Amino acid sequence: DKNHARRLTAMLMLHRGERVSDVARTLCCARSSVGRWINWFTHSGIEGLKSLPAGRSRRWPFEHICTLLRELIKHSPGDFGYQRSRWSTELLAIKINEITGCQLHAGTVRRWLPSAGLVWRRAAPTLRIRDPHKDEKMAVIHKALDECSAEHPVFYEDEVDIHLNPKIGADWQLRGQQKRVVTPGQNEKYYLAGALHSGTGKVSYVGGNSKSSALFIALLKHLKAT
Repeated sequence: DKNHARRLTAMLMLHRGERVSDVARTLCCARSSVGRWINWFTHSGIEGLKSLPAGRSRRWPFEHICTLLRELIKHSPGDFGYQRSRWSTELLAIKINEITGCQLHAGTVRRWLPSAGLVWRRAAPTLRIRDPHKDEKMAVIHKALDECSAEHPVFYEDEVDIHLNPKIGADWQLRGQQKRVVTPGQNEKYYLAGALHSGTGKVSYVGGNSKSSALFIALLKHLKAT
């Protein structure tokens, strides 16, 4: 803060015995400004020389509402009786106003969301169904990991589809003209099956044109050969 630094410099120059007029001339300010800084320093010390925040102060309890926002998004709107799966700024404003008695506009809530550490991103779908045999399955997995060796390796395996068609999304274009993106003409895909060695972290994989048992068998043969 250059203004804060200038006020501190003025106090140092005065402490060295320089006159108010000389300090004002050196720092390119009015003598009345130097006198005002002296009064601030006399009444409040070093803290009195700090710059105040620009603009008017916030009308609402900012920190309290940011904390409330972080707590609200930990829950679903359905937990509060709303028939929605996602929070909107309008709904957040309604709930905050209901809790605090404030009259916050949704636009104000939208501006404060980044300051509260909140971002707009897609949620991940998940299943509500709990596997009744989860504990037994996890015990078998942990036992296999504990007994992992060169003779009895343990792998994490998965398959993935690779879409060969280019992704078409928004782009900058001239008004009235639309760009064309060349595609293969059909929904072509390629498939990979990969395995991660639980001990070494080495990844092995094979590819194919169809996602079938043949792809998994090819991966097993590849692992056996390596």
